Amino acid sequence: MDIHEHQAKDILATFGVPVPKGGVAFSPEQAAFRCRELGGGRCVVKAQVHSGGRGEAGGVKLCESDSEVRTFASELLGKTLVTKQTDANGKRVDRLWIEEASEIARELYLGFVLDRKSERIMIVASGNGGMEIEDLAEEDPDSLVRMEIDPAVGLAQYQARKLAFNLGLEGAQIGQMVTVLKACYRAYRDLDAMMVEINPLVVCKDDTLVALDAKMSFDTNALFRRAEVAALRDPGQEDPRESFAADHGLAYVGLDGDIGCIINGAGLAMASMDMIQLAGGEPANFLDIGGGASAKRVCQAFRTVLSDGNVSVILVNIFAGINRCDWIANGVIQAYKEIGIEIPVVVRLAGTNVEAGRKLIKESGLPIVSADTLAEAAEAAVAARPQSIAAE
Repeated sequence: MDIHEHQAKDILATFGVPVPKGGVAFSPEQAAFRCRELGGGRCVVKAQVHSGGRGEAGGVKLCESDSEVRTFASELLGKTLVTKQTDANGKRVDRLWIEEASEIARELYLGFVLDRKSERIMIVASGNGGMEIEDLAEEDPDSLVRMEIDPAVGLAQYQARKLAFNLGLEGAQIGQMVTVLKACYRAYRDLDAMMVEINPLVVCKDDTLVALDAKMSFDTNALFRRAEVAALRDPGQEDPRESFAADHGLAYVGLDGDIGCIINGAGLAMASMDMIQLAGGEPANFLDIGGGASAKRVCQAFRTVLSDGNVSVILVNIFAGINRCDWIANGVIQAYKEIGIEIPVVVRLAGTNVEAGRKLIKESGLPIVSADTLAEAAEAAVAARPQSIAAE
């Protein structure tokens, strides 16, 4: 789960990271008021969307007065911001962050991520901040400094100092960097984060370090024990299909195709999507209904898939272990009755109670296409697509 810049700054500030003074605004008038709170002079207006590259897309501006802030806020609020990190639909701007301007002498990059290979938190830093990490890795890979953190020890003082030296910091800057690093590590560890990024972390002309921008993302599976983090979720920044799925406990990722997928198990879901493409089609989504899915849960999965207007066929592929094929079959039949499905549905069942599940499908009298293998199911789904889509 991602959060907004101002929320990430609030969190990091509580752990000891220095951040500029500022305030959130939901209207042009409130934005101008925030500017006056900061003294009424130079301040920065930032669109709050879950995406990087806001500056290049026109979502960040240095303003000289509260009237200029009001004008820019009027232009920005309600606008859809398309950045290099969004799709063509962009992200709608519904809130702004107004903060005091900083006198920048130097920009650094700092990120904490999970390195799955070493199974440890890794710090990635660079003396060239203000750029996306992908651009840094491509344009100046030698500037990147990497450091793993032993989970049994945590971030040691000597590691933090070494990183500060490697970034070319000196004097009082080193102690400040140690404070920032240890604060970010505690925030990452204590809140079940997946990423903490400060870009740029600036060295100001008065030799102080300030987090000029901040991003945080969190492990969705841990939100049940992090109510304070879960409360920061902004559904307006999410794909509405994915929001609907998350509200019903389904793992869903929207894609660009037209063949909707309802599958149990991430591995089987990936294999099914590959098979669809091999058969000449394009999957509309990744959806894992998980183990032990009830008929009601299957019905919700159908609602989720059908919320995508591009879906022209639905492929249900279940290999039942914890699940039972008769539960899935009942869910498909229930979905037909409750939702009124009007597009082709292809069902492939295997595993526990498979004969009972197939019998329920066969005796339902519904226009459901049955398949014995994944390959047959994928080919049937592609063949069932409307001719106009298939021609494209």
